[in-house]
Amino acid sequence: MTDLVHDPNNPTTAGNPDAVAHPVGDPGFAEHRPRPTDVDPAAEKRAERQIATFFGLSSLMAILFCVAYFTFDIGDDPDTILGMGASNVTLGLTLGLALLFIGIGAIQWSRKLMSDTEIVEMRHALRSPDEDREEAITAFNTGVEDSGIARRPLIRNSLLGAAGTLLLPVIVALRDLGPLPGDALYHTVWKEGMRVVNDVSGSPIRPEWVRIGQLVNAEPEVFYNPEPYDSEPIEGHHLLAEKAKAALILVRMQPDDITPAEGRENWGVDGILAYSKICTHVGCPISLWEQQTHHLLCPCHQSTFDLADNGKVIFGPAARALPQLPLAVDDEGYLIATSDFTEPVGPSFWERG
Repeated sequence: MTDLVHDPNNPTTAGNPDAVAHPVGDPGFAEHRPRPTDVDPAAEKRAERQIATFFGLSSLMAILFCVAYFTFDIGDDPDTILGMGASNVTLGLTLGLALLFIGIGAIQWSRKLMSDTEIVEMRHALRSPDEDREEAITAFNTGVEDSGIARRPLIRNSLLGAAGTLLLPVIVALRDLGPLPGDALYHTVWKEGMRVVNDVSGSPIRPEWVRIGQLVNAEPEVFYNPEPYDSEPIEGHHLLAEKAKAALILVRMQPDDITPAEGRENWGVDGILAYSKICTHVGCPISLWEQQTHHLLCPCHQSTFDLADNGKVIFGPAARALPQLPLAVDDEGYLIATSDFTEPVGPSFWERG
């Protein structure tokens, strides 16, 4: 905000050609009236106890949040309050009150006990001079001193206690993120002998059904028929997680166009190769297939992989090639995997070597 130059119509500068008007005229302040806590030590102590009480109530609500989290059942037969889930009601109520009480205490502290002075500060669009910056730091330190936090241990300690106990609901709620992944990021449900099936119909795939240049979205058969693999049915969110990791794209190209890496010479069947469907950048599902160039393009950030050259990255932010699944044909002529992926699928993570 810039200052206004002399304006003869402005009563602030009229008659004074050297004067510079403020952006807003000075409205003046009414005579200062002290607060009861400024003149009455008893009122000051009473306000201090009130503020500490609010901070203490905040701590109590945070502890009750943790108690409610472990007390109420949220399973198949959840506890209820007034027809609503008891866990949700009590968790929301206790956490809300914990935040409310600590906010009320802070507001009361500011209104009743902190310095009661009026300050006018002009705003500047550019960086302030060093002198002004030093003055601001001095003013901040003065404000800390005026707040009385150093000489009011009751308020200071109750505030620290309220802030500390508010961390308990955060720590407890982290439990809902689920168990640690362990080695789940390194493995999928694919294993030796498991058939490759169409991800829509669940039908096994024969090599002769895949045309040159075609891309097929596929999954392991265990999701549709677990019995041959001595597996329990995978259901619920576990099914979604395992499907996401095991998702596959099947492509067929001329065998002469393929340049297999050492040890991968037998990973395909008559030009049919299988790769993870999950981009190694941030995990987007990909299936934008360019038949002539053998390139696979991720629609999220345009990472491009050459499937004729072991899924190598040729463009974009992805840092590693698409994991490849080794294929073979079973006795009935259907495509099968000969093992799981030999490297983690999806985006990179810290623990990955």
